Amino acid sequence: MSSQSEPSFRQSVDAMFNRAVALMDLSPGLVQKIRVCNATYTVRFGVRLRGDIHTFVGYRAVHSEHMEPVKGGIRYAPNVHQDEVEALAALMTYKCALVEAPFGGSKGGLCIDPREYDEHELELITRRFAYELAKRDLIHPSQNVPAPDMGTGEREMAWIADQYRRMNTTDINAAACVTGKPINAGGIHGRTEATGRGVQYALQEFFRHPEDIAAAKLSGTLRGKRVIVQGLGNVGYHAAKFLQEEDGAIVTGIIERDGALHNEDGIDVEAVYAWIAENGGVSGYSGASYQKDGAALLEAECDLLIPAALEGVINLTNADRIKAPLIIEAANGPITAGADTILREKGCIIIPDMYANAGGVTVSYFEWVKNLSHIRFGRMQRRAEESRHQLVVDELERLSSDSGVGWELSPDFKERYLRGAGELELVRSGLDDTMRKAYQDMRAVWHGRDDVPDLRTAAYLVSIGKVADSYHAKGL
Repeated sequence: MSSQSEPSFRQSVDAMFNRAVALMDLSPGLVQKIRVCNATYTVRFGVRLRGDIHTFVGYRAVHSEHMEPVKGGIRYAPNVHQDEVEALAALMTYKCALVEAPFGGSKGGLCIDPREYDEHELELITRRFAYELAKRDLIHPSQNVPAPDMGTGEREMAWIADQYRRMNTTDINAAACVTGKPINAGGIHGRTEATGRGVQYALQEFFRHPEDIAAAKLSGTLRGKRVIVQGLGNVGYHAAKFLQEEDGAIVTGIIERDGALHNEDGIDVEAVYAWIAENGGVSGYSGASYQKDGAALLEAECDLLIPAALEGVINLTNADRIKAPLIIEAANGPITAGADTILREKGCIIIPDMYANAGGVTVSYFEWVKNLSHIRFGRMQRRAEESRHQLVVDELERLSSDSGVGWELSPDFKERYLRGAGELELVRSGLDDTMRKAYQDMRAVWHGRDDVPDLRTAAYLVSIGKVADSYHAKGL
């Protein structure tokens, strides 16, 4: 297949956008306003490392300011470029609108392979990048709020937050300038697992609807479903772990950069994750068969395929050989526009990235609110809940004793019922509610309109409609 016939990531996003707006009654001017990226800042800065000055190139794109602040991660990767960052920023706009997080879309990237630098060097580079962005208000609690993405995590977010605080010593809301921070630096419980947890909640909601399960030519529940996950980073690891441990799914394949593991009887996700952390890849792991050509496992028989790494891994070269009846896009843009068409024509159901990986920005929203309110979730009400529940338990046990019935509540029930919700429980509850509501919004359009063939188109219709409503409310 020639490379010319394969759309770029940005072209894929634009193609899917165009497919949706063709089904909407929007003016051409409003369509163009929603489509275009408002601004992209390119920064080139020098850092003295190893006795010499090294110049780095970074980007921050702002796609839409229909709501502010704008929100989106910062990724560290050697192949980051402006088109990719702008496409990701557009996805963030639609993603935030879909899950009702009150942000516009933004995205950042730094052309760097973080594995080539030690921790101190990465800190110097990150702080200088943050300085260049913050002095232009491209990092700011009320204007632009980054988060982790591929190649970054809690550590980098803590450095960015500290750099912003050094530059804005009197900003009481400085901690809200970035999300995805460690707990002891203003983060929130549940953020690290959030995107993977969101994938789990998305699948749980999908499997609550028999009509949708049947559309994917599946039956029953998640229990026993064979799962192949591509990319065992933060998102893929948590999604696979939760599906395996809590929902009874069987992870039969794990694809990593150095190859893939396959075992129809199931693979221990936790053990593989530990092996990768120690050895840098899956090669040599003894609990499953290893194959050097990891990408070939994308085409293996399974019930559920979870691409959780790079964009474009399912494309025109392999889409017709994908056998999974259900794909959930845990990564951003893992299926190109051309491949999407092929898969839909085969009857494959795709739960789109705009929805499926929105758990990260949802919990980032909770963290941002926590930072602005300056109080931990659950602090005010947790013990009051426990006290009220204790009253109910005491009264039930009194009635049992007085009536001579003689039954008593099991200790396990009492413990779970009496326990008030802490921050982690509240975060998970809020994320679950968000993923359920967003899926139901998509589903209503998917099943309610004859001209909407799939969930991706439905997701775009819902999100673009909400962005358009915001612009109408502003008077545009």
